[in-house]
Amino acid sequence: MSTIDWIVLFGTLFAIVAYGTWRTRQSRNLDDYLRGGNEMKWLTIGLSVMATQASAITFLSAPGLGYESGLRFVQFYFGLPIALVIISAFIIPIYYRLKVYTAYEYLESRFDLKTRLLAAFLFLVQRGLAAGLTIFAPAIILSTILGWNLQFTNLFVGFLVIVYTVTGGSKAVSITQKLQMGIILLGMALAFIILAIRIQDHVDLGTAFKLAGSAGRMEILDFNFDLNERYTVWSGLTGGLFLALSYFGTDQSQVQRYLTGKNIRESRLGLMFNAMLKIPMQLFILLTGVLVFVFYLYIKPPVFFNEVALEGLENTEYETELNEIKARYDLNYSELQSSRSEFELALASDNFRSERIARDLFVKRLEEDREIRDEVKGLLLTADPKFKVKDTNYVFLNFVMDFMPIGIVGLIIALIFSAAMSSTSSELNALATTTSVDFYNRLFRRDASERERLFVSKLLTVFWGLLAISFALVANLFDNLIEMVNVLGSLFYGTILGIFMVAFFFKRIKGGGVFYAALIAETVILLIHFAQVYHWPLIGELQVEYLWYNVIGCALVVLLVHIFHWLSPNPKGA
Repeated sequence: MSTIDWIVLFGTLFAIVAYGTWRTRQSRNLDDYLRGGNEMKWLTIGLSVMATQASAITFLSAPGLGYESGLRFVQFYFGLPIALVIISAFIIPIYYRLKVYTAYEYLESRFDLKTRLLAAFLFLVQRGLAAGLTIFAPAIILSTILGWNLQFTNLFVGFLVIVYTVTGGSKAVSITQKLQMGIILLGMALAFIILAIRIQDHVDLGTAFKLAGSAGRMEILDFNFDLNERYTVWSGLTGGLFLALSYFGTDQSQVQRYLTGKNIRESRLGLMFNAMLKIPMQLFILLTGVLVFVFYLYIKPPVFFNEVALEGLENTEYETELNEIKARYDLNYSELQSSRSEFELALASDNFRSERIARDLFVKRLEEDREIRDEVKGLLLTADPKFKVKDTNYVFLNFVMDFMPIGIVGLIIALIFSAAMSSTSSELNALATTTSVDFYNRLFRRDASERERLFVSKLLTVFWGLLAISFALVANLFDNLIEMVNVLGSLFYGTILGIFMVAFFFKRIKGGGVFYAALIAETVILLIHFAQVYHWPLIGELQVEYLWYNVIGCALVVLLVHIFHWLSPNPKGA
């Protein structure tokens, strides 16, 4: 990067930390630290909620998904607006009425202590792992692209987040996230505009989208009802709905964001802001990836976007084979250019028959391109069986580093770091709050002074920050980061949501049956997942995509609770 880019990058990051620290320097009481003093207005809440969900992984992996498979991933979010309406109508008033610091406090008064602690524990496990991943995911990619040491990058991101999160707590998180989200949206908008301008040096945008559509990149809706199909309308409206209900309604990292609101109305408006904008924003990010795909139809991309990995094959026994693959790739790309030109002429001629023939040839060349790329991945796996060959996480940054103007490169890198910091700060704040309120204060120091609770909350923020950094330092890169985060959430969210669904909507159910139902449901979900991963006999033959874990886990909890209730010798008190 140029000197200007480095100035933009570090200037932006340190400005965020300084701004958050300065604005919250007078946060001296527990209410300020954990609930932001209940001062936040709807726009701050809305941007904070959006920034918490939209981690760096979103802006690294989503454009790569758009490049590789088009817009279909947006179906994952179809259940989100419905979930936010339900939460605004039924759940927010309960939290405000009880004046809770965490979502899990409610469960003790509704059921018992062990159910509260189980839900809180499941959250800590899931979110504690995710916090490490949100640091590690951008760090490994940025370190590869920028040539930084991976461990230094992990430490750099983690340290910046810890500084202002410990200093100002929930208020610092919300205030900095408003600034971070502005930087993120500005950076993505500039990337999209520059991409569109660069593409129009070669072809008009109408033809560009037709090319993308012919390559299957513009398909959004899939109404196929198949549990083996990951992204469909039905998986989004059901599995996505249950995942969003659990994430926004019971995950402390999100609950804590809207509990900072001045009142119920401000919190509801903040969630409705997300309900309206999340799908368009995600579609926009995926569309940016589609434009990158079109751009590389005119400017030859590398045969593998993680070019550092390919350099590792040089001067080895695999170099000759790699060079042969590259030669075939170059030849096919030349033929792809020719077929693309012929297809453009056919589109302009309005001759259906010639258009169909040209499209088929164009698609065939794209398929050959994919097969050659798969050969490269196979070669990398032969050289290192543990290597993760999915390179879509590198697509967008590869374009940014090679083709963005000076200054904009630094802003886009700052965007990635800002997204990592915003989501991680929310997670650390929520982890510390849950540990402090649901475990330390409840089990060990119920009579602790406010000063002691504030100190412990800050100490726990540092603890979780260091733990997240430690996990990031030893983590392995998954094939697609945005999917991995959602898989990790889906392993636990269904069970947690089931507990809260019973609490909110089945008032006659009381007692410890919920605890045992949740334990059984969580065990079943983990068995299904790991049986598929490791191909265990019988269970491993099941093919259930991760979005359905949320539905299955929630449904199992509700069903088992009712069975226990009916079998109880005293159903009214079961």
